[in-house]
Amino acid sequence: MRDQDRGLRVMRLISQLGLAALIGVACAPATRAADDLPPPMQPGTVIPEGQIDAAIAAVDDVAEDVMQRSGIPGMALVVVRDGKIVHAKGFGVRKVGEPATVDADTVFQLASLSKSISATIVAHKVADGTVAWTTPLVEHLPWFELSDPYVTDHVTVGDMFAHRSGLPGHAGDDLEDIGFDRREVLERLRFLPLASFRDTYAYTNFGLTAAAEAVATAAGADWESLADETLFEPLGMETASFRFADFESRENRAAGHVETENGYAAKFVRHPDAQAPAGGVSASVTDLGKWLGMVMDTASGPGDDAYFQALLPAIQAQVVSGTIPFPAARPGLYGFGFGTGVDASGRVSISHSGAFALGTGTNFIMLPLENVAIGVVTNAAPIGAAESVAHTFMDLVEFGEAQRDWYPAYAGRFSVLSDPVGELVDQSPPADPSGPGMDDSLLGTYANDYFGALEIADSGEGLEVRVGPGPTVYALSHWDGRVYVLEPRDENNPEGSTSKLTFAPSAPRARATSVTVEFLDGAGMGTFTRE
Repeated sequence: MRDQDRGLRVMRLISQLGLAALIGVACAPATRAADDLPPPMQPGTVIPEGQIDAAIAAVDDVAEDVMQRSGIPGMALVVVRDGKIVHAKGFGVRKVGEPATVDADTVFQLASLSKSISATIVAHKVADGTVAWTTPLVEHLPWFELSDPYVTDHVTVGDMFAHRSGLPGHAGDDLEDIGFDRREVLERLRFLPLASFRDTYAYTNFGLTAAAEAVATAAGADWESLADETLFEPLGMETASFRFADFESRENRAAGHVETENGYAAKFVRHPDAQAPAGGVSASVTDLGKWLGMVMDTASGPGDDAYFQALLPAIQAQVVSGTIPFPAARPGLYGFGFGTGVDASGRVSISHSGAFALGTGTNFIMLPLENVAIGVVTNAAPIGAAESVAHTFMDLVEFGEAQRDWYPAYAGRFSVLSDPVGELVDQSPPADPSGPGMDDSLLGTYANDYFGALEIADSGEGLEVRVGPGPTVYALSHWDGRVYVLEPRDENNPEGSTSKLTFAPSAPRARATSVTVEFLDGAGMGTFTRE
């Protein structure tokens, strides 16, 4: 028993040291002797005196190089060291065709960086006892329901912030695309099939949003006001907001851009209010830096501080977020709204990216051991520009030189986000299609539980689809037989996407009894039955 007790004490010690390594308690100076560090905090490289200063001095050149190679219109970055902003700068223009330039106070949409910011708000409510990461959502949202009663009763705030509820990836995003508001999307999640609870990872904006709603309800406020009172106002983040209307009202704001045949253009506007806790924050890099500084200060603070203890689980690994294709690959890990892991130098890295296909790409990286962080925001659809600047900067911090050319490495991975989707993309319709183009037997209202009603109507110029609460209207073109096509264009369907609509039965002129809409069928919910 003595040996067993000794073993347990050793394991507890290792566990405690591991936590210290993750959050950077008593962050060590770069020149600190290696044998002064607990073993789990030991990095694989030593940072010489002055190397971090040199990295900060070089970061503008890194940003300008990526701007030139990518052709994106605008970018801004902020560097935080020892809890303070040491550098912030803007590059390029706010909107193509207009002279106004980006500066450190230009407001950008942050997209999914919002998840990490939301996690720090939840941590405040955990610290004051309003909720816990283990609080079930139904404790404060009795109307919330998923398709499995057990999961409904047991899914917690932490489960949703770790994307381990079993909901399919991006559950509810398709409802947002066609105009449903936050409450309607959350209520319709109950119709989706679930994967295994707590042992599968699927990135889900509206799952996290449901958890944030539960926390806000417990606090007696709406989420947007809770963020103001809990985080933005105390930190003096004057440009930061979860409300799209606030972003739209800023004079100094960056427009979103997408790439076209003639270069970047501001063609679309992303309204993320429905999923605001997951993707709705807008802020300048100056205000983003204040938040980064707060997180870094907390991560290097006293272990008995209530907020420190509340934030700790959020920046610890809670789930494996990425499969490991090779034995030598480091796994992808995710906490509660934060990505976390060990980088190539052996240091713990805390990070998150954000992406709106309609015109935003963002990233931040924190190194708790060195108490240094960078945030990068861009006003263009994600092509890895923000990530390549941030990772090159961290290479300069840790190694004194870039370890690879990060821009093509990330651009290749991000390119799929702008690829058109649909089985018929790049195909030409048959020269001599069968079946009638205008077919009255298709007209009528169809429905399913998840999306509600879908109407096939005669616009006077041809068939059209009307779906969602607006409704959202799409013109239909005949393809062949009982297959028609439409061109969706939204956050999840890039330019050039094509969606099939297939009616049943297949016999021409027979009264249609159902229709399957390809771009709404990602979770297998795209078949509508005639009412």
